[in-house]
Amino acid sequence: MLYDIRLHLHYDYAAAAGGGRHQVRVLPSTISGVQRVIAASLSFAPAANERSDFSDFFGNNVTSIAFRDAHDTLDIRMSARVSVSRPEPGLDVSPDIGRLRQELAAVRSLAPDTPHHFLTASTHAGIDAAITTYARDSIAGSAAGTAMNLCNRIHRDFVYDGEATTVRTRASDAFRLKRGVCQDFSHIMIAGLRGLGIPAGYVSGFLRTIPPKGKPRLEGADAMHAWVKVWCGRDAGWQEFDPTNGMRASNDHITVGYGRDYSDVAPIVGVLKTTGGQVGEQAVDVIPVVLEKV
Repeated sequence: MLYDIRLHLHYDYAAAAGGGRHQVRVLPSTISGVQRVIAASLSFAPAANERSDFSDFFGNNVTSIAFRDAHDTLDIRMSARVSVSRPEPGLDVSPDIGRLRQELAAVRSLAPDTPHHFLTASTHAGIDAAITTYARDSIAGSAAGTAMNLCNRIHRDFVYDGEATTVRTRASDAFRLKRGVCQDFSHIMIAGLRGLGIPAGYVSGFLRTIPPKGKPRLEGADAMHAWVKVWCGRDAGWQEFDPTNGMRASNDHITVGYGRDYSDVAPIVGVLKTTGGQVGEQAVDVIPVVLEKV
């Protein structure tokens, strides 16, 4: 699939900010065998006094910006054309949990994609006894089967509610509420798998949404999305699951970045020199591109 993606983040400050410094993670990455970024751009209004672009530890695209002049709004616009071609899931060759632990113990690397980074508690996805007990009922004959079972159960048992949680909500709190958004469902799945000894991480990105039959697609109606990557053993490797929709990640999922949880891949983090609060808005368009044959 070929997509044109547009993202607009807008912030209004109650009082003019005298300065600020932020890190922005919204640019998709080229991932071997999964997706290719054909073109991308990222702009800011007002223009930043300082800007640098780099990759973080996990290989995510990061833009660091700083403002020295007073400003009462901030607009961030990203546009990209991305080709996505995920391989179809093949035969499940992942081991059971006991064998997975043996394979995990044999991994000596501390590279960014090593499963060891995604096995212990993190800021938003702590290992919680209640979540582990819930996840234990999902255990199947293989690691991938367990992940798929847990993915489907979260999709079935939890209510999507955009008002129930915030970006600061932790997995344990969302689990008790039994409601939340994609970020929360991903954190719950990550915490549950880690409690079983299965490495799991957070994926930030975009999801193409399809309007109801006969209805027009609404501009800006899409939003950033989150799902889960799971280490399914030496041979099966990393596989991705979307608990919000009860499915494996497909060609409709466009990846921005990977992390241990939301805190590693938040779209924007930083500090402001100001005396008031702020209000933010987000709009995303994921538009399939059909190339005409000549």
